[in-house]
Amino acid sequence: MAALPPYAGPGARAWHYGFRLICALIFLFLIFPVLVVIPLSFNAEDFFTFTPGMLAFEAEAYSWKHYAAFLSDERWTRAVQNSFMIAPAATLVSTVLGTVAAVGLSRPTMPYRGLIMAILISPMIVPLIITAAGMYFFYSRIGLQGTYAGVILAQAVLGTPFVIITVTATLVGFDQSLVRASASLGAGPVTTFFKVQMPLILPGVISGALFAFITAFDEVIVILFVGAQQQKTLPWQMFTGLREQISPVILAAATILVVLSIALLTTVELLRRRSERLRGLSPG
Repeated sequence: MAALPPYAGPGARAWHYGFRLICALIFLFLIFPVLVVIPLSFNAEDFFTFTPGMLAFEAEAYSWKHYAAFLSDERWTRAVQNSFMIAPAATLVSTVLGTVAAVGLSRPTMPYRGLIMAILISPMIVPLIITAAGMYFFYSRIGLQGTYAGVILAQAVLGTPFVIITVTATLVGFDQSLVRASASLGAGPVTTFFKVQMPLILPGVISGALFAFITAFDEVIVILFVGAQQQKTLPWQMFTGLREQISPVILAAATILVVLSIALLTTVELLRRRSERLRGLSPG
């Protein structure tokens, strides 16, 4: 946020600092319920609340035991393995489909672009419970319910709209004359895409892929309908733990998810800034 100019009056100064205060309060309101999980995951007791010792910052009130239990429990480790197997595969499918769709929708000659775009991003708008129920009945008929392939395709459906939106936004600043120049020099559509378009839109593609990965990694409602016990992921295991046996190990798993999400979103922001610099939309 830019500093106040020396000629700013009392009203401008009040709005400047008041706006910063409002932003700080909104940020605190949004992020505090998430961050409070992190210190609770180090609770030495099997409680979901802060103990007097934790509030007094006593060393013996904090412990790594819930993380040790997380790493030593076969149910949790199997759920982590499933998550890191399903989410990358779903991300790959989402990225390929979303990028191809975004490139096609960016063409001025594409008919019914608005209608096609609305259909493709509809998984973001339709309530997940409806999407999950529809997938369950459809996948049951074709034999994909309760299989890894079915879970991966279901997660890919949810992640593809994020890739489409991100890549489409990147293509807004793309100079289409580069495509025409490449074609005039004898390059085919595939060569033009990989040699001309892809290097310039790559930050947007990677950003969309990261959003798709977060969606696939954190999703629990759809996988409850489409998956089976063999495909139980980390969010599914956390949901099961809350229903059957409330254990602070869930807090350790939640902390790991929070750290992973923060790392991925930080990467997305860095890629967004790099994309803007490449397109000349920001200085630097």
